[in-house]
Amino acid sequence: MNVLIKPLITEKMTGVTEKFPNRYGFVVDQRASKNQIKAAVEEMYNVTVESVNTMNYLGKRKMRYTKTGFMTGRKDNFKKAIVTVSDGEVIDFYSNI
Repeated sequence: MNVLIKPLITEKMTGVTEKFPNRYGFVVDQRASKNQIKAAVEEMYNVTVESVNTMNYLGKRKMRYTKTGFMTGRKDNFKKAIVTVSDGEVIDFYSNI
């Protein structure tokens, strides 16, 4: 199971990172536990994780108009994790671009 799906780089998460420089956000597998998320972040980014906070999100409803009428659906549900690393350690998401 691939625990980390992608890092969260949004306006809201950037604001959190500016206010608390040692917190980072990730979209993670819905079945992943806090211990699995901690181990995956420590292995991938070589940092020491102090805490992990998780949130489950329900996918948004979407509607669009097509030739055959209105199509309704829902985006996928996802799980978000806010990871706090030790003071002085940094995760650079842009280093391997």
